Amino acid sequence: MGGMTIGRLAEAANVGVETVRFYQRRGLLPVPRSAGAVRRYDEEDLRRLRFIRRAATAGFTLADIAELIRLDTTEDRPRAAAMAADRLAALDIKIAELEASRAALARLSAACGKGEEGPCPILEAFDPD
Repeated sequence: MGGMTIGRLAEAANVGVETVRFYQRRGLLPVPRSAGAVRRYDEEDLRRLRFIRRAATAGFTLADIAELIRLDTTEDRPRAAAMAADRLAALDIKIAELEASRAALARLSAACGKGEEGPCPILEAFDPD
């Protein structure tokens, strides 16, 4: 009997079985017909699961991922490119925010490391009062 069990599929994609089931419930991953008592997954299912994970890591929402999957069947490249451009813009903003936070934390860390009297600037910076 060919194909992978859900456990093997999850392992090959480096996710948990519940993650596979979650994506199935959301309609992102098809539920295969069972061959006897066990459902079998193929390489296309593994490809789709890996795509979902990579897209989620890039910051696409589940709704966006569902749309990208639909676009794959329609070959609507302009829409897919627009979605990617939107994500890139959002990632650029997030990267800029993280770089600013990193720079601020580096300054605070250096100031705290000088060993001057009084509370550490890091503690003061994060104190809401």
